[in-house]
Amino acid sequence: MLPRAPNKPHAKMRVMSLKISTDPAPLFTDEDGVVRVGGTRVRLETVVYAFNQGASAEEILQQYPSLALADIYATISYYLQHRSSVDDYLKERQRGHDRVRQLNESRSDPAGLRERLLKRKPKS
Repeated sequence: MLPRAPNKPHAKMRVMSLKISTDPAPLFTDEDGVVRVGGTRVRLETVVYAFNQGASAEEILQQYPSLALADIYATISYYLQHRSSVDDYLKERQRGHDRVRQLNESRSDPAGLRERLLKRKPKS
């Protein structure tokens, strides 16, 4: 508990006020439907993955210097307050990645790809 100012009739107490406001999360969805952080190309899943791997906001900043430290903290805060919906978004993104990978693999068999490419290379 903080000590109280002495109760003196001649002492004037200065009352300070603090305006409390909430700022929106620094997240935006790009034209491809990818959620990005702080006006950069860094994706939400990049920050969340690093955080879940134990990285601090400062460590994330070292890896992604285009981000602002305040935006990293705000993104982590948003994630912690909306974990269920963010996790659902991340799972859907992963399913999308998996579908694209399967489609690409069905179009071109990755087995023996290196050998096929080396055959194309002109011999000098």
